[in-house]
Amino acid sequence: MTLACAGIGIGVIRSIAIGEAWHLRRGRIEARRRFISAAEVEDETARFRQAVEAARQDLKAVRDHIPKSTPTDISAFIDTHLLMLEDAALAEGPLETIREQHCSAEWALQLRCNALVQVFDEMEDPYLRTRKDDVTHVANQIQKHLQARQDKPAGAEDLNGKIILAQDLTPADTILMRNQGIAAFVTEFGGPMSHTAILARSLGIPAIVGAHHATQYLQQGELLIVDARRGVVLADPDERMLEHFRKQLAAEQAHTASLQALVDRPSVTADGTAITLMANIELPEDIKATAGVDAAGVGLYRTEFLYMNRDSPPNEEEHLETYRRVIEGLNGIPITIRTLDLGADKEVERCCHTPPPASNPALGLRAIRLCLKEPELFRPQLRAILRASAFGPVRIMIPMLSNIQELRTVKSLIEEVKGELKREGLAFDSAIPVGGMIEVPAAALAADSFARHLDFLSIGTNDLIQYTLAIDRIDDEVNYLYDPLHPSILRLIQQVIQAGRAAGKPVSMCGEMAGNPLYIPLLLGMGLREFSMRPGSLLEAKRIVRSSDVGRLTECVKDLMARIDEEDPVQLLSQLNSATH
Repeated sequence: MTLACAGIGIGVIRSIAIGEAWHLRRGRIEARRRFISAAEVEDETARFRQAVEAARQDLKAVRDHIPKSTPTDISAFIDTHLLMLEDAALAEGPLETIREQHCSAEWALQLRCNALVQVFDEMEDPYLRTRKDDVTHVANQIQKHLQARQDKPAGAEDLNGKIILAQDLTPADTILMRNQGIAAFVTEFGGPMSHTAILARSLGIPAIVGAHHATQYLQQGELLIVDARRGVVLADPDERMLEHFRKQLAAEQAHTASLQALVDRPSVTADGTAITLMANIELPEDIKATAGVDAAGVGLYRTEFLYMNRDSPPNEEEHLETYRRVIEGLNGIPITIRTLDLGADKEVERCCHTPPPASNPALGLRAIRLCLKEPELFRPQLRAILRASAFGPVRIMIPMLSNIQELRTVKSLIEEVKGELKREGLAFDSAIPVGGMIEVPAAALAADSFARHLDFLSIGTNDLIQYTLAIDRIDDEVNYLYDPLHPSILRLIQQVIQAGRAAGKPVSMCGEMAGNPLYIPLLLGMGLREFSMRPGSLLEAKRIVRSSDVGRLTECVKDLMARIDEEDPVQLLSQLNSATH
């Protein structure tokens, strides 16, 4: 009898896999509270240092034995965990706890890990919040040696064609198992922006994360179908169902192969309209992926990772070196660097000395508000971005603008910094474009004013939707209300596009809508001509662009918008997509 676990988790890539279940018994290693005498403290601190060094050697061994066929940028994930082993929060913090509380190394590490996980849990940004997974993974590596655990290496079994079931996977596990030929994996924990999920996308592994209790309900050795497009796992399917999904899998593989043929093709619609397809990036591994799909540029480079898990903000030279490496890695395509977009959370407080967290950080001191309140935090980044513009085409993008006075203040500050650099004889692009993210309803409604004062606009749909509909998109209790097709959202998007066109300024979109195949025809019909998305979504977007007739879509979208208040938006979108393809 087939067991369908519908809505079981979050699909990482739109793909299907069929294979036998294989349980990987991992998960967070818990420690028991144990206290020690004063005479034992030095021995305990030495034991902890030995465990950290052993964990470091384990990760180096994985990195050094990554097969040559693996993309070279993948080792960056292992390097991230190696860097965390150097960080005082994990490498030195437990030593202080051992000395102060006279407790075991295991307990001191767990206390420090718990505190760090809580910090990340309280962050507003979902990408940064999922960095707690890395803390847990690294702490587990140390705990394994403290508790003398002898886990069997993930790559030691014959995993070819298997579907891995686990509570969670480390980047090391994921890399090793990919090279063992696994068909897919399903984890109980993790989110769409965890390192495990990012690796799955980069490596092309069908995966579902956040599938609570999956390891309890799915049995070792039983045949599974993983439908990552819908976040669904089917157990013990009958022959009819197997045949259905085998045909879908074959069609999917043929479709994926056909997309590769589009890499060198122009992004032009069937009726001759040129469309710009750019990539969103944040981590080093995204640079190679961006080049692999021939992106026209980077429409959003997130810089928040530079500020995380540290006691002081990065200085100008740290910013500059990071940006220079990215610019050089992109080989001349333009990059849009978004200035700091962090919220009022404990990590920012520790790094940037901001006030304690607001009751609702999404509405508090974040993004450009924080930067203007703390110009000494903002100026080093502005100086570095301007200096980086000497190495290649760079644009500056300001997040979360809500009024023109904010923008005037930002532009005045940029001009001051330009004057400083000029007096110091430092090279920069004096005509560097300055744009703004339109992600607050007030900014969308005043888009015509912003378009007159900016060089370009970029619609951030993720925040625009949650602010317009007054819902937290990451709150399980209300995120069912998160609706990109709400009439108010579509009208705001259309208003921003029209404002940019009237002012002769380019308008792009860098939110999740831009890379969703369902919405691309709608956005083309609205007049959007620049899209920025995850690199893995770009070729599918190009396929849709090349098969679209913009003239016909424009007329269809006019009809859709006229009917949007009276009819089901989902049905109208379905009719639009059916009628134009």
